[in-house]
Amino acid sequence: MKNSLLVFGTKNFNNSLDEIKEHLDFTLIFSDNATLFNVVTSVNALLIDIEVSNDTKNLNLINSVSNKPILLTEKKGFFTKCNYTNKIAFPLMLSDFNSTIITLITSNKFNQNSFIKIKEYTIDKNEKKLIKNNLSVPITEREIQLIELLFSANKPLSKKKLLKIIWKYSEDADTHTVETHIYRLRKKIFNKFIDENFILNFKDGYSI
Repeated sequence: MKNSLLVFGTKNFNNSLDEIKEHLDFTLIFSDNATLFNVVTSVNALLIDIEVSNDTKNLNLINSVSNKPILLTEKKGFFTKCNYTNKIAFPLMLSDFNSTIITLITSNKFNQNSFIKIKEYTIDKNEKKLIKNNLSVPITEREIQLIELLFSANKPLSKKKLLKIIWKYSEDADTHTVETHIYRLRKKIFNKFIDENFILNFKDGYSI
């Protein structure tokens, strides 16, 4: 299947790319802030025109995108607060544009299994670290499993459910394993990031 690039830019920027789409090694999908979230999950990467990146609605949308590499155009006199993976300067030779996008997508596919975005944090599964900004804290393999499971669930998970899935215990097991692991993980996160709300406790169980 051909790789796809979501383009989010001004009308002129989008039109200039639309003119060369037949010569690209990937599919272009054009979007605006109203349709961004409808298509972002189906693309391999995003190309953001810096001219649209600082509108409040656009900025919030871009910064909420996770697990997708974002290429930001570089233009003199324009600055942005949006999160991005790399910058790209135009004009650019067609061959260089092709190679830049394919390299970005390929690199992301390679790293996808090693790095997981959880809220404003990143899990480095190779180094076993939870990272936020320039800070990191070591976490165990079991803690990684716990975080991934809680984050991927669409509802709070009970202690018994966590025991069954992660520790393979029977549902009627009476143990403090879950509470102990969550307590230690919360303590690590608070001590390093001063964050008390990473793992939330609800009546029905735990959630991220």
